[in-house]
Amino acid sequence: MDREGLAAMNSLVDVQASQQSDLRHDWSVAEVEALFALPFNDLIFQAQNVHRRRFDANEVQMSTLLSIKTGGCAEDCAYCPQAAQYQTGVEADKLMSVAKVVAEAKAAKDGGASRYCMGAAWRELKDRDVEAICDIVKGVKDLGLETCMTLGMLTGPQADALAGAGLDYYNHNIDTSPEYYGEIITTRTYDDRLQTLDRVRSAGMKVCCGGIVGLGEGRRDRAGMLVTLANMAEHPESVPINMLVQVEGTPLHGTDKLEPLEFVRTIAVARIMMPASMVRLSAGRETMGDEIQALAFLAGANSIFCGPKLLTTANPTQPRDEALFDKLGLKPMPAHSHHA
Repeated sequence: MDREGLAAMNSLVDVQASQQSDLRHDWSVAEVEALFALPFNDLIFQAQNVHRRRFDANEVQMSTLLSIKTGGCAEDCAYCPQAAQYQTGVEADKLMSVAKVVAEAKAAKDGGASRYCMGAAWRELKDRDVEAICDIVKGVKDLGLETCMTLGMLTGPQADALAGAGLDYYNHNIDTSPEYYGEIITTRTYDDRLQTLDRVRSAGMKVCCGGIVGLGEGRRDRAGMLVTLANMAEHPESVPINMLVQVEGTPLHGTDKLEPLEFVRTIAVARIMMPASMVRLSAGRETMGDEIQALAFLAGANSIFCGPKLLTTANPTQPRDEALFDKLGLKPMPAHSHHA
C-alpha cells in the first residue's frame, strides 16, 4: 500500500474510533432530564451537530408499514385500537397470504420505500405461524427491500427461524419508562419485552425499538424510556419515536395532548444519546404541521413511514410527503446506505 492509501486508511480508523467513543451506555435519568431542559436552540444545535457527523442531514429513509394480521389482540395496551377488549371498530382478520404481502411490498417499493415493515396483532408469535411468516420475509427480501417485523414476543427458536429467513430488523417497542409502564399495559411485563429484544440480538438480527409519547407520562418518563434504550449493550439500530394517535374506544382517548415542541425535544435527545441509530419520526405525523416535522428533521430524525396508513391509523399521503420534501430540500435515502 502506498503512502496515500495508508494515510487514508489511518484517517478512516481515526474517524471510526472517534465515532465509537461517542456511543455511551451509562446515561442517568437526571443527566437526560438536563438535556431536555436545555434552551431549545442549544438542544437542537447539539442534536444537529451529532446528526451530521454520521448522516447526510438532507436524506430521509422511506419506510412503509403494513398490517399483515389486524385486530383481535389479547393484550390490553391502553393506546391500541387492535386490542380485542376495546370497542374501536377494528375487525379481527387472519394472516395475509404471502402473495398479497409481496404485492403490497412491491407497490411500496415502486412508491419510493426502501424499508418494509410488517406488523401482526399478536401477543406472541405462535409456532404454527412461523413457516408462513418466514415465507413472507423471503418474498419481500427478494424484492430488494430491507425487512422489519413486529409480531409480539418471541422464543429463542422463533427468533433464530426469522433470522434464518433473512429478516433484517425486529421491532419490539418498550413504549415508555419502566416506572410508567404499568399504567399502560398489564398483560406483558417490561422484562418480557427486554427478553424478546435479547433473543433478537442473540439470533443476529438488528433491533428496532422505541416508544410512544403523549401517553400522559411526564418528562422524567420520557427520559427514562430513552435511558433504557441508550443503556442497552448495543443501541437499537432503529429508534421509532411515536406521538400517540388517540383512538376513540381506547382508554387513552381524551388524554391531554403532548406539546409539539416537547415532542421535538424528545427526537433531539434521542439523537444525542444514540448517534448512530436511525431515529424515526413515526406515528402521529398525520396531525403534525410541516413546521413541526421540519423541526423534527432538524433535531435528527432521519426516517419516516410513507403511505396513507400505519396499521389501522391515518398517515400522510405520498403527494403530501413529496411536497414537504420539496419545501425542505430533502431526498429519500438510498436503500441500505445507512449501513455504510
